[in-house]
Amino acid sequence: MSAVLRRALRRLRPPRRSGRPDPPAAAALRPLGGGADTQGRRETPSPFLEKDRAEVIIGGGCVGVSLAYHSAKAGLKDVILLEKSELIAGSTWHAAGLTTYFHPGINLKKIHSYSINLYEKLEEETGQAVGFHQPGSIRIALTPTRVDEFKYQMTCADCHSTEQYLITPEKVQELFPLLNMDMVLADLHNPGDGHDPYFLTMALAAGARKYGAQLNYPVQVTNLNSSHGTWEVETPLGVIQAKRIVNTAGFWAREIGKMTGLQHPLVPVHHQYVVTSTIPELKALFLRELPVIRDLEGSYYLRQERDGLLFGPYESEEKMKLQDSWVTNGVPPKPVLFVVVVENGEGKSDEKRYGIIHAGGIEKYLSDWIFEGEPPFDLIELDPNCYGKWTTTEYREAKARESYGFNNVGGYPEEERFAGRPTERTSGLYDLLKSKCSMGFHAGWEQPHWFYKPGDETGYKPSFQHTNWFDPLGHEYIQVMEKVSVIDLSLFGKFKVKGTDSVKLLDQLFANVVPKVGSTNISHMLTPRGKVYAELTVFQLYPGEFMLITGSGSELHDLRMIEEEVTKGGYKIENMTDEMGVLGVAGPYARQVLQKLTTEDLSDVLFKSSDIAVTAIRISYTDELGWELYHRKEGSVTLYNAIVEAGQKEGIDNFGTYALNALRLKKGFQAWGAEMNCDTNPLETGLECFVKLKKVFRNLAILIVEQTRTELQHKGAVVGP
Repeated sequence: MSAVLRRALRRLRPPRRSGRPDPPAAAALRPLGGGADTQGRRETPSPFLEKDRAEVIIGGGCVGVSLAYHSAKAGLKDVILLEKSELIAGSTWHAAGLTTYFHPGINLKKIHSYSINLYEKLEEETGQAVGFHQPGSIRIALTPTRVDEFKYQMTCADCHSTEQYLITPEKVQELFPLLNMDMVLADLHNPGDGHDPYFLTMALAAGARKYGAQLNYPVQVTNLNSSHGTWEVETPLGVIQAKRIVNTAGFWAREIGKMTGLQHPLVPVHHQYVVTSTIPELKALFLRELPVIRDLEGSYYLRQERDGLLFGPYESEEKMKLQDSWVTNGVPPKPVLFVVVVENGEGKSDEKRYGIIHAGGIEKYLSDWIFEGEPPFDLIELDPNCYGKWTTTEYREAKARESYGFNNVGGYPEEERFAGRPTERTSGLYDLLKSKCSMGFHAGWEQPHWFYKPGDETGYKPSFQHTNWFDPLGHEYIQVMEKVSVIDLSLFGKFKVKGTDSVKLLDQLFANVVPKVGSTNISHMLTPRGKVYAELTVFQLYPGEFMLITGSGSELHDLRMIEEEVTKGGYKIENMTDEMGVLGVAGPYARQVLQKLTTEDLSDVLFKSSDIAVTAIRISYTDELGWELYHRKEGSVTLYNAIVEAGQKEGIDNFGTYALNALRLKKGFQAWGAEMNCDTNPLETGLECFVKLKKVFRNLAILIVEQTRTELQHKGAVVGP
């Protein structure tokens, strides 16, 4: 417990009474001003199930009910929700319910903002009380580094219309008079933040029914079967035919996933919060409700609960607890979840996820995706496709402990977290290079970020100022510009496409032309609205046989769209990511070094080296002369050693991804996920030369891009012929 909280509780602790404290009561957890008149109407389950449905939602917490509300409101017909017991019977009913506009992710702020705006007006729309409080929140900075983080976050504040301010300790004292301010340096204030939308799920349920959704409980899903593009949802009351199913089962999501053959990487985590009884000093203030306090160094939140306080700590990864038995044995039908109201600052409750703040925005996002055919904006950081076969139970549990324990740690640029690493997904060079560099984590892979030299401060030392890798990065940058260097790029996503109609497939997928045999190009997949879904390198090895290359974080994201097209025709696609290694060689002397290893003419774009089984493409993200060398993973050490030996005269050295990123920025090369993503179209990001506007393309995306081009020209922008 931090000094700030300990001192505050010492001042606010109520006098002890003789005997035991009053037992927990529902009234003690009602929102401020709540009473019998604010309790929600009881939702009566529908007595029947219809057999054919467009959408079946499994799970009746705030997330599932929110999806039913948003889907029905958007106009989707035949929406049904199935809950095995009662609405909010899982983790929703006892959540601390904090809602905040704050988030370091720009697009996730949109999710938070939508949720809060929805909760503000939901009672007016549905007639059901929500019990939403908006006293604002304050994040406390007790260290200079935390002040730097707040300043860093303020640079993104103008991306949204929501209020966020860096305020002084004096202002905090004014907003929360009982807080001890001895150690406080600065604070981040979000005036619109709130908590405890107590009857939120019932209000969403009322809205869902208002717009035509059907909520059924208690109805347990016992099995799921897929057949001919539809789902059979088996229940004790009969079988429902559904076009789609959505798993919002919370604690039980893993069990539902197993019915479809999916292993969801979910781990239940214990969370505790304490609710005090009445505190006389707090009751005597007669002020408006106190803002929520987040003491980030102490790693806890604190808010007013009627005339007392509610506070919840996030323990370190060494002290926190997982519900291990639920991971191995499954969640029991009726898990024990509890809240204890206390007098002396000691008590526990289990609460498992951020359902409240995400329930509105995420389900609006998902319903838009379902209804419109693509999501409204990019949220790849939440894409479950970032997990692959390498995500073992041991890894998931290690990351759950770390993520929970790091809930309030500083969020540095280029942040690395080390629990569960390395996974089974290491390149052929990992053992050779791991002691020579600082490794970064990318979709399960370990990849060198920067290399150590004598005298360098080694290890991961993040900062909001110059880091320990600042000068080494500069040396690597100059090395590539002036001499020659080698980089491990084995983590690239690599797909091989074959088939008699493979040219037609790629012509349909990509906005660029299909490269000829022995040639390569940069191509982009666009969404139906003309946004940049993905950027890939495409090269045709042999007639009808292609290799597609993408970034590590986009591997399964990109494969998803490709496979959607593959299923429509007689094509074969093979994911070669884990089987193939890739080395990049770049710099003015790159040709000189590689020519020593092959008899092929390196003036060609593509060559085969029969001696060491390498397929090379003359391409480099650095914009210096360079090649990418594709080979079997088990040959990586042999190839690397041969390159290093051949480059001794030219002064060859290693470089990492930090230098690679600096080099591509200098040359103005865009990167997917940075300068382009599903929020931008090709013209907005300078990709017009890669988009052939006259070709026939999927879902009119090219037409939309052409319309954007015309609009830009009308505004006087120069966008090419």
